[in-house]
Amino acid sequence: MTELAAKIEAILFVSSKPISMKFLANACSCQIDEAAAAVDELATVRNDELSGIHVVVGDEGITLATNPSFASTIENLSKEDIEPELTRPSLETLTIVAYRGPITKPEIEAIRGINCTLILRNLLMRGLVDESEDEVRLQPVYSITNDALRHLGLHNVSELADYAELHGNTKIDALLSALTTESSTV
Repeated sequence: MTELAAKIEAILFVSSKPISMKFLANACSCQIDEAAAAVDELATVRNDELSGIHVVVGDEGITLATNPSFASTIENLSKEDIEPELTRPSLETLTIVAYRGPITKPEIEAIRGINCTLILRNLLMRGLVDESEDEVRLQPVYSITNDALRHLGLHNVSELADYAELHGNTKIDALLSALTTESSTV
């Protein structure tokens, strides 16, 4: 492992939240593309089935997490912290956010056909989705968090089953485009 990758690993280890690539580059006095290459190198080393620590890259940034293969071992340590399982509507909403995010609440509701305010609030409180302002759409957008990726045993959303097909689905794109056109004429 290169010294840069080791420095990035140390930064990620002491951080309690995901770190942006720009922050890593600044902290290590290197270019963003060099930091990205070092993160890729670190992920190659750490994202091994026998490694206890994995690198998770998400919209929020980069973080270290425990190996999903050892989830049962970790769960045994924190049984009292386990929250109730997600409801079917929560899972549906989380799936939409994972495959189509960043996505607005009206877009989620157009896909699901039902109000999602309480479900999104619950997912936000659990740390499974993140809300940020979209300056183009002028409303909050929702994305899946690194915690959700870690719970799913993934390193990136592109590892979701059929991600490319569903992320760029033409029927859903047409539905969302119609929603955008409709809201701009009102």
